[in-house]
This record gives sequence, C-alpha cells and structure tokens, in this order.
Amino acid sequence: KEKKNIWVIARQHPGESMAEWFVEGFLDRLLDANEPVSQKLLQSACFYVIPNMNIDGSIAGNLRANYAGANLNREWEKPSLETSPEVFYTLKAMDEVGVDLMLDVHGDEAIPYNFVAASEGIPSYTEEMAVLEENFKNYWMDISPDFQDKFNYGKDEPGKANLTVCSNQIAERFKCLSFTIELPFKDNDDLPNEI
Repeated sequence: KEKKNIWVIARQHPGESMAEWFVEGFLDRLLDANEPVSQKLLQSACFYVIPNMNIDGSIAGNLRANYAGANLNREWEKPSLETSPEVFYTLKAMDEVGVDLMLDVHGDEAIPYNFVAASEGIPSYTEEMAVLEENFKNYWMDISPDFQDKFNYGKDEPGKANLTVCSNQIAERFKCLSFTIELPFKDNDDLPNEI
C-alpha cells in the first residue's frame, strides 16, 4: 500500500508498433536484476504494464482502430463493453488500484522527434502538476539525448483538454502526472541513425 502505482500502456493504435518496442525495452531494463535504478524503482513502485492495448486491431492489421472499429484513445471518457472493452477493463483496474503516474506510449507519423504531450488543459490542472511535468521532462532530457521538448503538439488551453484521450482522462480522474509519449515513425532528427 505504501508503493506508488505506475501504469505504462502502449499501442492503443495498432499501427504504432514502435510503442510496443519501447515497452519491451522498458521491461527488459526494469526487470534486469543487475540494474540498480530498476531495483530501487521496484522497491518503491508497483508497475502495471500493457505492452499492446489493441491486440485484436494489431492482428487485423488496423492502423488506429480495434476490431470493433473504435479508436481506443478516444474512448476513455465513456468506454463501453461493446466497442472498447480494452479501455473499460483497464479503467476498472485503475480505479481498483489507483494511478500515481501514467505513461501512454504512441507513435507520431509527422514529427521526427521523441516528445511528450502533457495534461495542462484538464479542468483540475494545478501548479503542482505543472511543476511535476516540467521536472519529468527536464530529467528525461538530462539523461537521454533521444528526448527533447522543442518539437511537440503545443499546449492545450486551460480547460480545453480532450477528456476522451487517455492521458487527459487519467490526469483528470486521478489528479496525477499523466503523459502521452510520442515516438517518431521516422528517424529521430536530433540523433539520426547513420546506417
């Protein structure tokens, strides 16, 4: 009960396979018994990880929808058992255990950079959330040259966040730090692969 609850979900859009690869690398490092940072994290947090939120959409070869035709990342305000059971049951589990941090991993077709979208437009946004978001982004940029905060979607206006989107709904519902992580379909322009 004293541990934080950290959720990491990926591939709500089945065509964004890089999101699942991100989670595979994340889990490899998190579960490495020789990785001291991971061991410290596991002592203070419980991780709930969904590597592929949209398995049936992936199997069907869909780009953005599940087999029922729903874009899962627009179902978080009112998920249904008929069209978005993946979201319905994930949200139910989140309600049962709680959420202290949520990372929703995606891929962006147009922006050739790694970046995050925060939740500054949610109705209950606070200065404390703003500080946590900035600290998270700055820390990530300090430890990873693959991450940047110059090229992104821009900020939502106060109170104008789309609450059907996972990261916004979770931030609003649980009053926690919640990000959409975007990875490029193209190479990262800041650190291109020369091969």
